[in-house]
Amino acid sequence: MYRNRGSLGGNYIETMSCRWGTELWDQFDNLEKHTHWGIEFVERYTKFVKERSEIEISYAKQIRNLSKKYQLKKNSREEDEYKYTSCRAFLMTLNELNDYAGQHEVIAENLTTHIICELTRYIQDLKAERKSHFHDGRRAQQHIENSWKQLESSKRRFERDCKEADRAQQYFDKIDADINVTKADVEKARQQAQMKHQVAEDSKNEYISYLQKFNKEQNEHYYTLIPHIFQKIQEMEEKRIERVGESMKTYAEVDRKVLPIVGKCLDGMTNAAASIQPKMDTKQVVESYKSGFEPPGDVEFEDYSMSMRRTVSESSYLNSRGEGKPSRSNSRGKLWPFIKRNKGSGPEDCSHLPPEQRRKKLHAKIIDINKEIQKEIDQRDALTKMREVYIKNPHMGDPNSLDPRLEEINQNIDKLQLDARKHEAWLLEVETSIHVLGLLILVSPDGSYTEDHSTEHHLKSRSTEFDDDFDDDDPLPTIGTCKSLYPFEGQNEGTISMAEGELLYVIEEDKGDGWTRVRRNQDEEGYVPTSYIKVFFDTNAKGAMTYI
Repeated sequence: MYRNRGSLGGNYIETMSCRWGTELWDQFDNLEKHTHWGIEFVERYTKFVKERSEIEISYAKQIRNLSKKYQLKKNSREEDEYKYTSCRAFLMTLNELNDYAGQHEVIAENLTTHIICELTRYIQDLKAERKSHFHDGRRAQQHIENSWKQLESSKRRFERDCKEADRAQQYFDKIDADINVTKADVEKARQQAQMKHQVAEDSKNEYISYLQKFNKEQNEHYYTLIPHIFQKIQEMEEKRIERVGESMKTYAEVDRKVLPIVGKCLDGMTNAAASIQPKMDTKQVVESYKSGFEPPGDVEFEDYSMSMRRTVSESSYLNSRGEGKPSRSNSRGKLWPFIKRNKGSGPEDCSHLPPEQRRKKLHAKIIDINKEIQKEIDQRDALTKMREVYIKNPHMGDPNSLDPRLEEINQNIDKLQLDARKHEAWLLEVETSIHVLGLLILVSPDGSYTEDHSTEHHLKSRSTEFDDDFDDDDPLPTIGTCKSLYPFEGQNEGTISMAEGELLYVIEEDKGDGWTRVRRNQDEEGYVPTSYIKVFFDTNAKGAMTYI
């Protein structure tokens, strides 16, 4: 026996060499109970691992569902949100979380494969081995018990025969001493006594034989058979304990093997968080929502105390020709009126968007169209090469069979190129407008706005038309009436507010930019969205100055 200091709390672990067959020779029943408990313990441990595996599967499923729930949906309005670094970092975190869930599935799979399935098979083998050993033990126990019974039987028979021989001898001695008994009776008694003595002698020899046999078998039973059987049971039990220890070690290793990948997932989440750039996100807000308009300037004081008739052109903030040098409010009249429209895809030329957003949208569309054109060209080139192969090798296919598809692709290319030129023209238009507008509105050193007249003749946008129209000294004649379908708050320069159902005069129809010029009374006129009104043109109108 030797002692080793254990690693837990300084306890001592005693290890000794022992043999169940010699030290537990009389504990057959207790060993049977103990080994049965040992199998139940393995089954309980297997059940524990199985429940842990089920927890891992359930946890992985919930984590995957959580990741999927917050993933970016295709063609959703949330797609634009992922231009921000914080949103992209969140998406990276969700992807890492999905991989993290996969590692828990790996844990469950390895627990099932390397522990649950292995122990389940082992338990069946263990039960069969235990049954075989204890069957051998019972058979040996039964044999020694039968041998003991034979010994006891021969012993009782020997005892009985000895008693009968003593009685026969006493009877013979009694008759032999009696003078009245005949010689024949004495001889008969003598022979009976001799026979009984012989039977007792035979019983004695048989008893001695059974005794020797039993002692030999008992010695073999307790020193050979039982130690051998119990030794096998001991080895079986030690293997069971060792197997449980190996399973527990595997249980820890299953987790340990996924730790590097789990660590990489966590590192990925950390890197995703580190990739967030607040300044870039705030800059992206500017890129997303910048309209290209300039802020409104100061409102000029209008002196009503002066005895003069205020004409429409004089009161209009869009007037750029009335007094020689425009005021700051006039220069601010170069702004493009822009209002919130109903949500939707909008017209093809994106005219419903502010200048900057329209430019970006058109630029993105041109890129997409060019990609489609290149795709069609690639297909055409592939079919052309295939057609050449068919021409050189007619047995491979009919070259004429490719003509319809080639014609279709050429038509698609022409259509896409036409579409690209159309969008490029719109893009040139909006870029020119933004450039000219920027030249028109310049900031002076003192913070006020001045107008660059050298570029006025280049401006072809609707803002120039506003100035020209409002510069007229005489009011424009009415060309019809309109009824407002929705309320509109004319908060931008050059627009006019209107209530739902209100009737107004139309003095200039929509020129294709989505705005109609209307008049409420002599001093109130401006632009309203064409889609917000229903127009009734008067073919007989002569421009009567009548106001509602």
